[in-house]
Amino acid sequence: MRWTLAAVAALTAPLAMLGAQTKRAFTPADWYKLTTLSAPAMSPDGGRVAFTVQTINEHDNKYHREVWVAPTNGGPAVRFTSPSTESSNPRWSPDAKYLIFTSNRPGGHGSIWMLRMDQPGGEAFQQESYPRGTSATHDGRLTAWSDADSTPPDSTRRGDDPYAKMQAMARPPYGAVTKPLDPSRFDGRHVYDMRYKSNDQGFLAGPREIRRWRPAQIWVQAFDGSAKRRITDTRYSHRSVVVSPDGQSIAFVADAKLRPDSVAEMERDSLAQLPYDKKRDDVDRNDADVYVMPISGGIPRKVATLMGNESDVTWSPDSKRLAFIGRPGRTKSARVYIVSAAGGVPENVLGAYRNEPENIEWLPDGSIAMTTSVGGSSGVFRIDPATKKMTQVLGGRRRINGASFDAAGKTVAFVSTDATHPTELFVANADGSNEKRLTSFNDKIDTEIAWSDAERFTYPSVGGLEIEAWLMKPYGYQPGKKYPLVLYIHGGPHSAYGENWFDEFQNLAAAGMFVLFTNPRGSSGYGADFTYSTRGRWGAEDYQDLMKAVDIAAKRPDVDSTRMGVTGGSYGGFMTAWVETRTNRFKAAEADRMISEWTYWYGASDAQGLTEFEFYGKPWDNVAMYDSLSPIRHVSRVKTPTLIVQSEDDFRTPMGNAELWFMALKKQGVPVELVRYPRSTHELSRSGEPWLLVDRLGRLRQWFSYWLMEKPAATADR
Repeated sequence: MRWTLAAVAALTAPLAMLGAQTKRAFTPADWYKLTTLSAPAMSPDGGRVAFTVQTINEHDNKYHREVWVAPTNGGPAVRFTSPSTESSNPRWSPDAKYLIFTSNRPGGHGSIWMLRMDQPGGEAFQQESYPRGTSATHDGRLTAWSDADSTPPDSTRRGDDPYAKMQAMARPPYGAVTKPLDPSRFDGRHVYDMRYKSNDQGFLAGPREIRRWRPAQIWVQAFDGSAKRRITDTRYSHRSVVVSPDGQSIAFVADAKLRPDSVAEMERDSLAQLPYDKKRDDVDRNDADVYVMPISGGIPRKVATLMGNESDVTWSPDSKRLAFIGRPGRTKSARVYIVSAAGGVPENVLGAYRNEPENIEWLPDGSIAMTTSVGGSSGVFRIDPATKKMTQVLGGRRRINGASFDAAGKTVAFVSTDATHPTELFVANADGSNEKRLTSFNDKIDTEIAWSDAERFTYPSVGGLEIEAWLMKPYGYQPGKKYPLVLYIHGGPHSAYGENWFDEFQNLAAAGMFVLFTNPRGSSGYGADFTYSTRGRWGAEDYQDLMKAVDIAAKRPDVDSTRMGVTGGSYGGFMTAWVETRTNRFKAAEADRMISEWTYWYGASDAQGLTEFEFYGKPWDNVAMYDSLSPIRHVSRVKTPTLIVQSEDDFRTPMGNAELWFMALKKQGVPVELVRYPRSTHELSRSGEPWLLVDRLGRLRQWFSYWLMEKPAATADR
């Protein structure tokens, strides 16, 4: 059964006629009313777009996801999955007869479900024999994909296994020396592998054992009801598997030496355990290459040896060439390469273009479509492989996500957002013409709330480097009046703020504050040289980039430079603490997912590789850097009232960092509060429990409102 949402289908013309002066300010509770669109999938004929719609069930404290479909020629979007279950990530069968999606609905096996699209109505069903692949031949006859062998290790299949009834992490891991005296009396965790926890997945049971026995193999299957067929049986995994348009060959990415997964993994582990050696660790390595093999199987042929890693392999329409994204080295910009399927020297078609490709697709007309970030914005480009000419077809001050083309490469669907508009679905011709919005999920809240816009500016910083920044005006802004300002610092550090709607910025702007956000050096979206220029120099030039933006904003006649705050999460949380140790110009701070002591962080986090690279080694390899860059070493300088927000289950920036900072400030008499969120990870602010996420928004607003607007500035200096 299918449902149509009248509120989405109906135009809101009467509301749109209301003057802007009737709109109110955003409140944290309004977050529950927002709808988020993602994962657009254009039908092969270009007539319809399937996409994921996420809403919030405030009463039950849950997210809810459904699959909707919108006609590209206009008309209301229609819900295609039941509101009683969770459904997402739609895709079409090559003949458009089926809409395939992911769902946790009961009564089936696995998470892949289907809907008939060539006939009216019908319930979702599962078809075990239907091909799972997403890469199909041009005629839709055959598909290929990679998947791990589902056969578990022998040790887990034996019926006499004395540890079979134990929880996964309580069992003695592969290779461990100690074992429980009585398996029924031990309910702890036995850790052996270096990677035993993950911010996204929690504690992990025996990842090395699983990887050792389950390399991803290549499968092919026709759409005629015949059984799937595995064409590889190797001890190494196959990634980015794509079948050629003519159905004769398969391309994939694998270990450069086709070594077993366990061997390649052990080599990486052993290198990670060695002391840092600049001569060794800063040399670009060849970790993966692109291979081609016949559709019938056989010995794979390497098409080229290229330093670094490759991904996003795509065939030319005539099945004679391959394009792929390659990153020659960790600190080098990713490029788009083209190489003959028969082998040869890959050709860089981007040249010295500053920005980096994110996704590519070779279109039927012979051009290559590429999505990329352009600083804080994003766009879709088309590349002519013959001339290497690149043309932007979609862009502007916005973020574009999930560009999806029809089979002919004539039409593209995408999700777009900008500073004053949450996500909606759009469609355009492949050359960017005839763009139109297909959905209106957020129209109601858009007509109720006065979203604050952001003024973009750039400025020269240390070494003449140009930095991109934005200043968002407060709700109810009146010329001639002074307003407080809050500086936001993003995480990463290799991520970026940009031209998209963001709840945290709107939250503080709605409370009557300017919000300043910027992409200092170290941010992504500006080329690898910019991104990795902070290596070994965190808190140096990047700090100056931030302070120069504050200096520029503070000179404005409408900014009250005596009432400024600073906040940030993850790297931004570290940098917030770092800022507190360097200046007392800010009257309030909020440190989110913070890091106060790097050696402790190294042992407790799930991401040791970050500082091993950024800080040139492990803590015992470079004691001075880990120590000098730890804010706790300079905490005696801190005078700024600070709110600390940390999640109990955050394995990326563990709780101990916040506890240490809280205790240090408390001992020194600095006003400080620590809010600990249960059942929450590093992703609390993005995908945490709705009630807790909104509570966090409220606390940020309360903290800065108190210290910057309610409490007299003189008493905030103590």
